[in-house]
Amino acid sequence: MFQGLRWRLLIYYLTVIASILSVFVAGVYVFFGRTLYRQLDKKLLTLAQSAASSFSSVENQGESYLTNVDKVPWRDIFNRDKQSLEWFNADGDLLGSKGFFQLEIPPQPGALNGVVNFYPDQDSPEESTQVSIRAYTISVFKDSNVPDNPATLEGYIRASQSIEEIDAVQNRLFLVLIGGAGVTLILSGLGGIWLTHEAISPIRTSFLKLKQFTADASHELRGPLTAIKASVDIMKTHPERVHPKDAKKIMAISSATDQMGQLIEDLLFLARTDKKVVLPTREKKSVSLESILQNIVILLEPCAQEKKITLTSKLDSGFFVLGDISQLTRLFSNLLQNALQYTPEGGNVTLELLKQNRSAIITIKDTGIGISTEQLPYIFDRFWRADKARSRREGGTGLGLSIVKAIAENHGGKISVTSNVNVGSCFQVRLPLLNYSGAKIISNKVTSKL
Repeated sequence: MFQGLRWRLLIYYLTVIASILSVFVAGVYVFFGRTLYRQLDKKLLTLAQSAASSFSSVENQGESYLTNVDKVPWRDIFNRDKQSLEWFNADGDLLGSKGFFQLEIPPQPGALNGVVNFYPDQDSPEESTQVSIRAYTISVFKDSNVPDNPATLEGYIRASQSIEEIDAVQNRLFLVLIGGAGVTLILSGLGGIWLTHEAISPIRTSFLKLKQFTADASHELRGPLTAIKASVDIMKTHPERVHPKDAKKIMAISSATDQMGQLIEDLLFLARTDKKVVLPTREKKSVSLESILQNIVILLEPCAQEKKITLTSKLDSGFFVLGDISQLTRLFSNLLQNALQYTPEGGNVTLELLKQNRSAIITIKDTGIGISTEQLPYIFDRFWRADKARSRREGGTGLGLSIVKAIAENHGGKISVTSNVNVGSCFQVRLPLLNYSGAKIISNKVTSKL
């Protein structure tokens, strides 16, 4: 139990750490990428603004000006292998360009990304590669000589640069961040193993002490209760020695003693069961489910007849499981007693045993008060009772279904339940079969005596 809890805590811890690292990696990557692009935009803006003074010359002379000119304001900051400058008129027509690549889209003020064909050798235009670029476009205005008249748009200048270096830097950053996050997650996992062990240790110690106390207390209480029960039984066998006014008190003491005895037995059983002790093979043997269920039906027939409940059994024969007779008897008697206890007079309780694949299916169905959907997930919890006041009056301790589940799991099986309020409940126990050789069906019906 604690080992599973420890691993669940570790998984939750690593999930939180991984989520935090993912947010951190994404945040750093996005922030660093935007910072690089902002720096590039500033560089391209400066280049475009420096080329603005050449706009009139390019507009008048075209490509010939860019080919023959040696001294231009943007010469020292222009990298012809990675950057490109383009001049456009107000209609968006290309006037001239400098560099080995250009965008095939009209100029739009602002920054944008694109992909262009790059020609390393202009003499071989068929040899080209696609390059990702960042472009920044500014508008060029011509001042009006007339006062108070706004400046008119003269054209555009677009500065472009390859972003291969930025992509390479981002890829390296991403690998570094992923690697760092992976190493951090591994170290966190190693630390988490130690932390979960330290966190679970005091809980495990307290739980084991509580189980030991429950087992010891239950065992020690047997002695005084046995003495009380023996004394009460002696008084009940000699009613002439008891004053008539005290008879009811003695019956109340006897009932309380029986209830306390059952509670102690249940607590002792659950305390021992939680220790997960594997019983030696010799203590388990081949058990006939049909025989166990028939004996339980015979034992509880008087109870069904007293409450005028129709108890019906339909049992396939030849089903054997490897288990403990006393525990299996307690499992099915608890379920059948519950069905009879919570079924009103004139109701029906059905017990069925059949085979499904390699498992025996034992179904106990009643037409009792039922259990609400909200309470179904908790019915196998210890000390759970749907109606605590009534269960207490009827001798219930809230441990019966916990014991049923524990016994089923100890025999490699499982138990499930479906129920509807005021309609009834259906408990189904699945146990692995030792073998299967039967074909005969034994049916029994106990009809209420009117």
